[in-house]
Amino acid sequence: METAAYPTPDVLVARLARTAGIVLPPEGPPNEEFLRDLAGRVGLDGNDLLVIAGLPLPTEALDLKGTAGSWVSMLVQHALPLAAADRQRLRVRARAMAERPRPARTPERPPRPPGPPGFGSLLVHLLALRNLNELAVAKTMCLMSGVCKAASTIRMVRDGAKALDAELLDGFAAVLGVPVAVLASLTGVRSSARGDGPSPEVADVAALIREVRHLTVDQVREPAETAEALDHG
Repeated sequence: METAAYPTPDVLVARLARTAGIVLPPEGPPNEEFLRDLAGRVGLDGNDLLVIAGLPLPTEALDLKGTAGSWVSMLVQHALPLAAADRQRLRVRARAMAERPRPARTPERPPRPPGPPGFGSLLVHLLALRNLNELAVAKTMCLMSGVCKAASTIRMVRDGAKALDAELLDGFAAVLGVPVAVLASLTGVRSSARGDGPSPEVADVAALIREVRHLTVDQVREPAETAEALDHG
């Protein structure tokens, strides 16, 4: 269980800035431009840094279709074995679909983790912003990192009932598409001896997950079925 005091947002941002080798602005709290630049340097999404810094998210970041994420694990399963060129084509296609005008709908905000503030709830929330619920997190984590946990375990991590360890850090780093060292510096959890950065296929698929997060069920199904056809071809 997470028992140590959870750091304040400024401490978390300072940890990531130190990892990136950059200096925090001296004039006050970092602005959004600084945070998005820092995100790019450590491999996180810009909205991830807004969450970590305790700042509000733009409305479009919350425009998630609740059931679309259930197709992501199929997309991941079939995209991972593909050649780099095919993965890139999937990403380009997903990006083009995401840029289409979206049908009018009420933006859905992923539910806030009910547990106490902690690193587990933070990481699960970052993946919720990629339209992954606990079951989808468990499936994609297993596929992308070999760290296979039940959805109930992910819920325990979210609620602070199970502490993060090196194995879970490997799993979260893979799905987020960041070096394990970044999450280790953020959370203070000692990382494993596994490779520091994601492999090219894991990095591509993590980016693909980000690119399909705002798509509808039918839209996510399209690249998932395309990836399956390419995988079996």
